[in-house]
Amino acid sequence: MKHIESIKNNKVKQWKKLQKKKEREQSGTFIIEGFHLVEEALKVDNLVEVIIISEDRTIPKEWDLNHVELIYAVPNVFKEISETETPQGVAAICRIPEENEHSILPDQKILLLDNVQDPGNVGTMIRTADAAGMDMVILGEGCADLYSSKVIRSTQGSIFHLPIVRGDLKSYINQCRELQTPVYGTSLQNGIPFHEVQPSGTFALILGNEGKGVAMEHLDMTDQNLYIPIHGQSESLNVGVAAGILMYYLRG
Repeated sequence: MKHIESIKNNKVKQWKKLQKKKEREQSGTFIIEGFHLVEEALKVDNLVEVIIISEDRTIPKEWDLNHVELIYAVPNVFKEISETETPQGVAAICRIPEENEHSILPDQKILLLDNVQDPGNVGTMIRTADAAGMDMVILGEGCADLYSSKVIRSTQGSIFHLPIVRGDLKSYINQCRELQTPVYGTSLQNGIPFHEVQPSGTFALILGNEGKGVAMEHLDMTDQNLYIPIHGQSESLNVGVAAGILMYYLRG
């Protein structure tokens, strides 16, 4: 069992670099923090490589640490590698799963995100998609990096519960159309109030950029565009809130 006492340790320097997207992509790994996230990650086979725990913390007895390296560290190490103000004293280094091509299957419920840039929004929508029983989340070009700490924290572990893929939205929209899965965009333009369509067991829903909405090239491919009526004086809804309303309504 290893013990690290200095922030100048080479492993600590490497872990700190994982706060940057470039380093995550080059190393094929990402870092997570907190007991809940680490516990959820351990439920996925061959995902966790290393667990770092503060010497004043205890590993829960129910954690299965087979094939996982365990390293104890002084609290200062956590201050160095953490992106939270009050670290919980446990972190893990995880492998980035290979980008396998996920084909959409018949009768699935799919959430597609088009250039959603805020990490908190992306993470919240993944978490809500998990709660709503969606089958897959697809991140199109321009979306916040899936493995940034803020996205991961905002998912509250849902990042480990359902397939999340990054790819060309047009390709996935075409797959849905071939399977006769209804594709709904979100837009006032050529849109109707969401409650005018019938919920169904299968659908694809596209949510767009916080300022610009869904790109026109994607809206042109939908079966119907929807909007959520505003009853008060607010100009719009947060995209994460809108996604939750629509996913729960459309699934019935």
